[in-house]
Amino acid sequence: MKAVLVLNAGSSSLKFALFPLEPTLAAKPALSGQIEGIGATPELSAKDANGERFHEPVATLGEQSEQHRDALNHLFHWLAAHNPDLEIAAAGHRVVHGGDLYSAPVKLSEALLRELDTFVPLAPLHQPHNLRAVRAVATLMPAVPQVACFDTAFHRTQPAVAQAFALPRAITAEGVKRYGFHGLSYDYVARQLPDIIGERAHGSVVIAHLGNGASMCALRDGRSVASTMGFTAVEGLMMGTRTGTLDPGVMLYLMEQKGMGVKALTNLLYKESGLLGVSGISQDMRTLLASDAAEAHEAVDLFCYRIARELGSLAAAAGGLDALVFTGGIGEHAAQVREKVAAQSGWIGVHIDADANAAHASRIDSPDSRVAVAVVPTNEEGMIARYTVEVLGL
Repeated sequence: MKAVLVLNAGSSSLKFALFPLEPTLAAKPALSGQIEGIGATPELSAKDANGERFHEPVATLGEQSEQHRDALNHLFHWLAAHNPDLEIAAAGHRVVHGGDLYSAPVKLSEALLRELDTFVPLAPLHQPHNLRAVRAVATLMPAVPQVACFDTAFHRTQPAVAQAFALPRAITAEGVKRYGFHGLSYDYVARQLPDIIGERAHGSVVIAHLGNGASMCALRDGRSVASTMGFTAVEGLMMGTRTGTLDPGVMLYLMEQKGMGVKALTNLLYKESGLLGVSGISQDMRTLLASDAAEAHEAVDLFCYRIARELGSLAAAAGGLDALVFTGGIGEHAAQVREKVAAQSGWIGVHIDADANAAHASRIDSPDSRVAVAVVPTNEEGMIARYTVEVLGL
């Protein structure tokens, strides 16, 4: 089986998906899963196209700098054992940051990797792990061509005014500006919209990518014009454990009055806040929606309020609102969240059909809604596989 391997490497996990070339790219992966617990007790879990699940421990990995390589080595042997005729034709990687330089996926080389290393200060929690996986594949399978697919690339179409902070020009020139993220998801969903909402897909559209990481993007004629995430993936909406937009004065207060340093603030902003911090119960929306606790209700209400508030801002950036699209784990599956957001957005013409919403239909707007409302499953892995095939001409 000739296939494209898609990889998304994090600090403690390595997600993968194997898309067959039959001879054209398959719509669904033959295998997908992840190795979790890198740096602790790693385990591999996966499922095939028929839904059969696999689970096994991974042998103890080596030194920290080599753990992604060792995890990939285990994955390659496991894939070969389950697919004796497997030929990996290419590897496509999710790379969080492409800076101002990259507005499209590119074939990787050592020179390009060195260039991408310069973006590590812009995404220190993600970029190093993304690039470590690229180098690991180059070591283990040097003949396999690799492609970088950037989470920031989709947003390079935004006008300069949408990317700027009100900072001194010298700081802006160093690259401190709004980049936006979740671009792979937005690109995939935008490509599906003409079949779902027709001509409105070319108008003013807001897509809400709601999951443990959450953001929203305004599109005009299928191109990004504004987004809620900016310099980092912590700005914008409240998320599973991230604060979203926060008055910088709060951080100054915590530094001055509580003595919090960079590490403590990083943990607060990224790991201790959001749904988890407000509820004190869980970062999982499913758990909070099922809870009777007042704190759970408060967390859900704040999450939905922030979405509805950002919707108004993004509609202004897009010059109107022809369609609202929900995607991501929460956006696709949490009917109560969609209902709450719609209830707060009636002023802008958003009205949904209760039965269609409960059934998670692809179109959930009611007949009296001025705005098309859709639910579209995202597929970032499929988008990376498609990019990889296009770049390499497979």
